[in-house]
Amino acid sequence: MSVASVDRDMLTELGQQLRVDAVRAADFAGSGHPTSSMSAADLMAVLLAGHLRYDFDAAQNPGNDHLIFSKGHASVLLYAMYVAAGAISEDELRWYRTSGSRLEGHPTPQLPWVDVATGSLGQGLPIGVGVALAGRRLEHRDYRVWVLCGDSELAEGSMWEAFENAGYERLNNLTAIIDVNRLGQRGPTRHGWDTAAYARRIGAFGWHTIEIDGHDVEQIDNAYAEAARSDRPTAIIARTHKGRGVAAVEDAEGKHGKALPDVEEAIAELGGRRSIRVDVAAPEYERPSHPDLHTLSIPTYTVGDEVATRTAFGEALAALGRVRSDVVVLDGEVSDSTRTGYFESEHPDRFFECYIAEQQMVAAAVGLQVRGWVPYAATFAAFLSRAYDFVRMAAISGANLCLMGSHAGVSIGPDGPSQMGLEDLAALRAVWRSTVLYPCDANQAAHLTAAMAEHSGIRYLRTTRPDTPVLYGPEETFPIGGSKVVRSSPEDAVTLVGAGITVHEALSAADALAEEGIRARVIDLYSVKPVDVATLHRAAADTGRIVTVEDHWPQGGLGDAVLDAFTQATTMPRVSKLGVLAMPGSASAEEQLRHAGIDASAIADAARDLVRG
Repeated sequence: MSVASVDRDMLTELGQQLRVDAVRAADFAGSGHPTSSMSAADLMAVLLAGHLRYDFDAAQNPGNDHLIFSKGHASVLLYAMYVAAGAISEDELRWYRTSGSRLEGHPTPQLPWVDVATGSLGQGLPIGVGVALAGRRLEHRDYRVWVLCGDSELAEGSMWEAFENAGYERLNNLTAIIDVNRLGQRGPTRHGWDTAAYARRIGAFGWHTIEIDGHDVEQIDNAYAEAARSDRPTAIIARTHKGRGVAAVEDAEGKHGKALPDVEEAIAELGGRRSIRVDVAAPEYERPSHPDLHTLSIPTYTVGDEVATRTAFGEALAALGRVRSDVVVLDGEVSDSTRTGYFESEHPDRFFECYIAEQQMVAAAVGLQVRGWVPYAATFAAFLSRAYDFVRMAAISGANLCLMGSHAGVSIGPDGPSQMGLEDLAALRAVWRSTVLYPCDANQAAHLTAAMAEHSGIRYLRTTRPDTPVLYGPEETFPIGGSKVVRSSPEDAVTLVGAGITVHEALSAADALAEEGIRARVIDLYSVKPVDVATLHRAAADTGRIVTVEDHWPQGGLGDAVLDAFTQATTMPRVSKLGVLAMPGSASAEEQLRHAGIDASAIADAARDLVRG
């Protein structure tokens, strides 16, 4: 139904107000993206006044819609919307992009109405898919997910993973609003104003597409109403002008990411300042649902048996699903290898097959946790590197994610280096406030899998492909931030520190050294971050020598975690750091460890050199 003429006038005026406030805020800061905000102002004015259902006084209302700015550089437009909705004061715009302000250059959840941090293009729509999945498949609520996208970011592969996933799932509660303003950061976009080109491509993924003039409020209003009636996800492809309304910058190259040159002239050209306040339609308050929680009985394994840590992870995850109704699992079409298939068999309604689209897998996990779910996302450790930017941005969002990387290191055997995660410990250690865990046996892996659910931030569990001996009894505990001293004596002359597969090699090396009269302490550093500083310092004081060994490149992994533990120490032990130095090929697991110089023989040699050196 068309908007009435009075409403049309109000919506047009509201769009101008959003432009003026965007221009003013960027001028206060001396930076920002006002021209990118001006192109989408009419799109957001109609959404705010006529279609968004949101209670700004109850941001945690489960019935609220979700608005995600995938083009996060247009943050000043979002903040102008908050002013119009009465959520923030007009005066707060003065502090845009300044130290201590919650109005950051790109939106973050410092603001209670922002679900996730955006700004790295190509992320908002994939995350929106996860939020929409929660509503359709898990919660059966009727909230809608609105995602403002830029045309430049449609060059990102992650966007097309999102279009594919949403189309396949028929997420009719998801609407992508695509601001086709023709200009990117340094010039025209690939398809310019050819909205039909975008419609053909997006439509091929099963989306309903609508092409409109993005400055005609009646067309915009009708498009939103049509999207709400669709039985598929909808893409509203809106032709707009960057810098709309100000002749000096409208559809002009070289104006991206800059405050306008003459703000007073621009405001006058836009019709001056306004003070329209919008009474945004709030949904009825819905009570949050609370998960069913029961006492967990994790799987246990017999000392001496051989069980892969990935298998223990899968079995523990299935057990966790029995006692926690909020746990969900996502997999990248490797559930037979990661063992998340065990969870799928028992809890198919909470299992999400993302196929080989690791960016979408992690993005969907971020979206699911927005709604309060506890996601575990699993794939080969090597393939998580594809999704690293999503992990990095998830940390900025303060997201709670459990990630698992299987098939780590050269110990996977003959598959070769393309399948070997050799960078993952370094990459995940570098993420802000992350937790990095690397179990060496089945009981440890099961305990840590369960512990991840109770922790916060980005949690990463590294698992091993081959079967390994069970070292610990089921009564053992493995606190995050701890370690296990597997072998020690008062006569220890050297400390061997490993994790995962190298713990077993270190124990074999300690046996060989003992036959020569060299006592070696063995530490299982299963918590690579946070690291057990106290135990490492004690070992250094007792033995004075440390050999670290890891199935990983030597940069940034376990060895560096150990060295970091001594950054403020008054005395430093002698340290020998072993890791994979040469590019591996195909070989058996045993040959791989030997070729890499991280097997028991190499560890013993390094220990001898320290003791005798």
